[in-house]
Amino acid sequence: MNSLAKYLLHLLVLSSSVSPLAAGDWPQWRGPDRTDVSRETGLIKSWPKDGPKRLWLYDKAGNGYSGPAIGDGRFYSLGTREESECLLALDADTGKELWAVKLGEALENRWGGGPRGTPALDGDRVYALTGPGLLSCLARADGKILWQKKMSELGGAVPSWGYTESVLIDGEKVVCTPGGSKGTMAALDKKSGELLWQTKEFTDLAQYASIVSAEIHGVRQYIQLTMMNLFGVDAKTGKVLWKSPWQGRTAVIPTPIVRDDYVYISAGYGVGSKLVKIGKDNAVSVVYENRVMKNHHGGVILLGDYLYGHSDGVGWVCQNFLTGEEVWSERAALGKGGTGSSAEGMLYCVDEGSGAVALVEASPKGWKEKSRFKLDPQTKIRSPQGRIWTHPIVSNGKLYLRDQDLIYCYDIKEK
Repeated sequence: MNSLAKYLLHLLVLSSSVSPLAAGDWPQWRGPDRTDVSRETGLIKSWPKDGPKRLWLYDKAGNGYSGPAIGDGRFYSLGTREESECLLALDADTGKELWAVKLGEALENRWGGGPRGTPALDGDRVYALTGPGLLSCLARADGKILWQKKMSELGGAVPSWGYTESVLIDGEKVVCTPGGSKGTMAALDKKSGELLWQTKEFTDLAQYASIVSAEIHGVRQYIQLTMMNLFGVDAKTGKVLWKSPWQGRTAVIPTPIVRDDYVYISAGYGVGSKLVKIGKDNAVSVVYENRVMKNHHGGVILLGDYLYGHSDGVGWVCQNFLTGEEVWSERAALGKGGTGSSAEGMLYCVDEGSGAVALVEASPKGWKEKSRFKLDPQTKIRSPQGRIWTHPIVSNGKLYLRDQDLIYCYDIKEK
């Protein structure tokens, strides 16, 4: 068999071993459309006192805060082994490890080392960015590394807490935020890793948010947030279409939220939130800018006309999307933490300190908690400065959580 025949056979094996994504799959950060809103139905609305049934516990993920990408019955996430960051593939139903591949050196940080970003699934490939900024493309079937690109090659420098971005796959491109003198945002050919374009005229340093794609006034664009600017980039050319100033402090983390021609952002450290409206001529008008939602890194979810998330110093908050007004806040019920998937009008929230997991109805009428349980066991390898910062995820009737080396899977499907 000649080399070409062998290569074609290899591609056939890979494609046949990876099935198409199902409706309940979670192929990337914040789900299929990066909204954190699941379209799953038939989930239990009240848990037993000790929580839903745990299906499995995996205890070899190592350090890191990486979340899961779930597809074809597999669970993909980043972890550490032997001072290297690695990509893990588990059976999503049983927790059995299928393969683990070392990608590069592990990030060291006093708040907890290891990877931060969530992998992205696309066809027979999976893409992942390590804490030190190594972007890798691997075969989903067996973890074979197909190409790698360092953010430093694109002019980037590792941010203080490492690269935390979850890269975006859009069409034939993988889009990322190296930051720096060669351009803040870059698009690579997803098959080869070759550079397609970079925003050379826009050179803000990378922060910790992830890019979202949107079509505004008929133009496909990528929207991102840095310490100093919210901006939109033409998906075809890499041209910056519009930008709006932002006064971030220390770290800017939450992913922007887009609805129609509105873009919402938030950040912690006392900064707050902002909503802008993009005009047909790419003129940006500020709808509001206030301190109702000062979301650190737990994420904000838009359901209907209301935003839900944790606001530093205030507690859990419901904010009107279009007016920016506080609808309600609740400080005592649950500590600061993250909210991942929302499904059937319910929020899945985790207290970063205690490990309490709460099921809360997303309602503008107030905090309506239905059930809670506490993660047990909890990791023994977490940094003293670290907390439970991986967002909860709902996929195919299962609730997935992570505390460093421990990955938990619970059955939340109605019987």
